[in-house]
Amino acid sequence: MRVLGIETSCDETGVALYDSERGLLADALYSQIEMHIEHGGVVPELASRDHVRRLIPLIEQIFHDAGIERGDVDGIAYTAGPGLVGALMVGASTAHGLARAWQVPVLGVHHMEGHLLAPMLEEAHPDFPFIALLVSGGHTQLVEVRALGDYHLLGESLDDAAGEAFDKAARMLSLPYPGGPQIARLAERGNPQRFRFPRPMTDRPGLDFSFSGLKTHTLTAVRKLEAAGELDEQARADIARAFEEAVADTLVIKCRRALDQTGLKRLVVAGGVSANRRLRERLDAMVAKREARAFYPRGRFCTDNGAMIAYVGAQRLAAGERDDTSLRATPRWPLAELVVPQ
Repeated sequence: MRVLGIETSCDETGVALYDSERGLLADALYSQIEMHIEHGGVVPELASRDHVRRLIPLIEQIFHDAGIERGDVDGIAYTAGPGLVGALMVGASTAHGLARAWQVPVLGVHHMEGHLLAPMLEEAHPDFPFIALLVSGGHTQLVEVRALGDYHLLGESLDDAAGEAFDKAARMLSLPYPGGPQIARLAERGNPQRFRFPRPMTDRPGLDFSFSGLKTHTLTAVRKLEAAGELDEQARADIARAFEEAVADTLVIKCRRALDQTGLKRLVVAGGVSANRRLRERLDAMVAKREARAFYPRGRFCTDNGAMIAYVGAQRLAAGERDDTSLRATPRWPLAELVVPQ
């Protein structure tokens, strides 16, 4: 089955062609980061308008890159949620319009299911079941993945997602959006011995996360140095290092607990924050001690992308799922509402 995947949930326009027999045929991604930098974050109306401008040219590009005729697909998958409602509507309306023109089935899929299964696009991919850490700007969740659509939520953030905490910490340090890569670059020059920030909710049982206290601790450290006239470039780097290490350690501790609790030996890490080098190093060290293995999507598939949507769409369309004529755009869509294909 050959499927066109469309991703427009937030600030990246992603499209891809996936073939069940040949794998990924072509993919393209346009990031709106430069447009949103001056606003310090994503402006929903601007994001939606830019998806309108970029989507059709990108679709034409991947058909050309794959060397196949436009419309030569067996189905179309698009992100139906969660995400920004206007951005989701752009993808949904385009997918339904093309599906009607090409007379193929169309299906709205869950954005986070795409991230969950993004490592399946790699040659070395995990078998079911496995533990998945979904860690991005909007989500921090630990999920037991038993099969396609069979997901059991083990823990999640009670407040800010890890990626959101990175963005807020970056603003405290006068770093531009998006905060994750900026914090990571600055942290490389930081002294790991100068500060030690708390590892939130690791001193109690359970698999939930909370990053609000860490955010407050970071702000207090910044203001204290500012008041003393000591917030120079090295101090900013030292704070960035302490913050990054606290987030990484917290995520690793919770992943370790999830593996121990379930007895599973495979860990999938996906979402934008999964690209963080320090996090990967510490996760790899942790799973090695347990004779387990960690799986990551390639760099460009850590963030939002069309390939993961095309892959999930191919699995579910092959199982007979499809939309009716109604457009689906669900800004809030719990992962637990997904079902196993029949």
